[in-house]
Amino acid sequence: MGLKNMMKSANKGIRELDAERLVDKFIELNLTPLGEVVVRTKVKVCGEVKRMTMKPRSGIPSMEIVINDGTGQVTVIFSGRRHIAGIEHGGCIAVEGVAYRERNSMVFLNPAYTLLPHAAE
Repeated sequence: MGLKNMMKSANKGIRELDAERLVDKFIELNLTPLGEVVVRTKVKVCGEVKRMTMKPRSGIPSMEIVINDGTGQVTVIFSGRRHIAGIEHGGCIAVEGVAYRERNSMVFLNPAYTLLPHAAE
């Protein structure tokens, strides 16, 4: 890495560097970027799990994960589930379904999912 590239990297924030890393990681899968998801349209997207929480929704246990691919992020909700084997923080997942808008975020409710290998870098 040359001095010019080192200076560029030093001037970028951690979030920008992480976004670039994620874009590079998922670009070859040729899926819809999260930043381009259109509501009420069936899409297949992927991302890295950034956050996992358990929240009851209408009295039903629900597992919520937030995934990010460097272009944006979405919330994926699995209602009636407290845990899904293989889904862990920092892991990669592809989801297929129809997104809707809830408050200010894009949400997939009970989508089909595929676990992706960690070593896609």
